[in-house]
Amino acid sequence: MSASLARLRRICLALPEAEERETWATPTFRVRDRIFCMALLEPSAIWVKAPRGSQEFLLEAAPERFFRPPYLGHKGWVGMHLTGKPDWAEVEALVRRSFSLVAPKSLLRKEFPNG
Repeated sequence: MSASLARLRRICLALPEAEERETWATPTFRVRDRIFCMALLEPSAIWVKAPRGSQEFLLEAAPERFFRPPYLGHKGWVGMHLTGKPDWAEVEALVRRSFSLVAPKSLLRKEFPNG
């Protein structure tokens, strides 16, 4: 996942106040100490927080790409496989959505005043 992880890092760390921290032997990306993305190295995948109803939609629409991750799946998080040729625009959209669900509203208003 080294090339995928490098690309994921660029996406995640471009977000305001985002930082990377290794937790549970896994790279996690956080904003103000709240995780918005986890990178699994084997198998290559990410876990992100999803809006209510999105997990079910994604799992039904593309079960070969998306999965319900253990530990956080019951809270609406969704996993996406990064094997093969991931759709990086989709990865970025999922990461940005997760960030917007986790980041403090004051930070979002300051950094993205137009929504």
